[in-house]
Amino acid sequence: MALTGRAGLLALGGVLVVGLLVPSGWGVLGVGVVLLVLIGVDLALAGPVRRLGLSREGDHAVRLGQTATVTLTLTNPSGRRVRGILRDAWPPSAGAVETRHRVDVPPGERRRVATVLRPTRRGDRPAHRVTVRSVGPLGCAARQGSHAVPWRVRVLPPFTSRRHLPAKLARLRQLDGRSAVMVRGQGTEFDALREYVEGDDVRSIDWRASARASDVMVRTWRPERDRRILLVLDTGRTSAGRVGDAPRLDAAMDAGLLLAALASRAGDRVDLLAFDRRVRARVQGESATTLLPGLVQAMAPIEPVLVETDYAAMVGAILSRSSRRSLVVLLTALDAAPVEEGLLPVLGPLVHRHTVLLASVGDPRVSALAAGRGDAATVYAAAAAARAGLDRRRVGELLARRGVEVVDAPPDELAPALADRYLALKAAGHL
Repeated sequence: MALTGRAGLLALGGVLVVGLLVPSGWGVLGVGVVLLVLIGVDLALAGPVRRLGLSREGDHAVRLGQTATVTLTLTNPSGRRVRGILRDAWPPSAGAVETRHRVDVPPGERRRVATVLRPTRRGDRPAHRVTVRSVGPLGCAARQGSHAVPWRVRVLPPFTSRRHLPAKLARLRQLDGRSAVMVRGQGTEFDALREYVEGDDVRSIDWRASARASDVMVRTWRPERDRRILLVLDTGRTSAGRVGDAPRLDAAMDAGLLLAALASRAGDRVDLLAFDRRVRARVQGESATTLLPGLVQAMAPIEPVLVETDYAAMVGAILSRSSRRSLVVLLTALDAAPVEEGLLPVLGPLVHRHTVLLASVGDPRVSALAAGRGDAATVYAAAAAARAGLDRRRVGELLARRGVEVVDAPPDELAPALADRYLALKAAGHL
């Protein structure tokens, strides 16, 4: 049961009546009885809310930054009209534009109300209870009840780096031999013979073919296809650090999606492993057409876990999954303590069996602080930022000496930088 504002106004009017006309106990009793009668009549004639039938339909998934619509259908099987307010409750991060709707459902009919969602965070966003308040004909009181109407909208990664894909694919077509540029390197596939032109690598000359022809002939090569790429997403404590408006994990996901889209177009096989102290998500064996949908569905519900990443267990999981030499792209932090104490001691077997590329999200605020000058506080902040930058470069050099490729860039630049490094490795024949 719920009282409306009209009941409050009637009560206030009753106070005035008692105070001015019947200032006695009988006056108070009379006003109270009248109010109770009006409320009782409203409750008796208001449409029942417990018997309402409710169901949902609409979007099950939406990309972060876009809108989803979920429609709620109310069916009134009773013989009385249900007129009042409906509240469709969602968590704040679901971004419901309007959660309260006015409803008027005649007996035996149904009505639909739509809730528009603009999510502000990635992940699964479940609907909470639906509360219906059915007001009586006098407008003094209402029946109220809640219903559990399950629904879940999965908010997918936005994949904002998709805009870089056409440019990277153009470079890939050059490497793949569909334009005039051909490359040569260790581990590449023979493509064709052509006449020697100035600037060609003399090691590409095919002397037997040249002896049979009237000109010097060279072999052209193209990068091998069907290489294995394993994206390893670190979901431990360091991935929860916020850079700008989003955690580092989201920027790492975006970079991984661009690399996966590019590599699948190149004919390479891409798998995903999300890990901190145990496996959080896994994608394996997807075809080129199902790879991106599979990755975004697997990444969407992943949240950073506030524990230290077990790099030894992570390396063990990688080695147990991939016996064939692969490119292992480790999307993790370049912080000194986790890398020096956790990753470096267990890196040897991984580098021995695979090509390892570490991609880390840098914080542009650190560079801004390092450039600051002025009062003492600003100078101290600049010194701390410069020290942090030196530590990251030192850790990067340590990894490079172990044979690890390192990409360290701000969130907006990490995805294209990682794609460029992949193309460079492919052009050099290291994949």
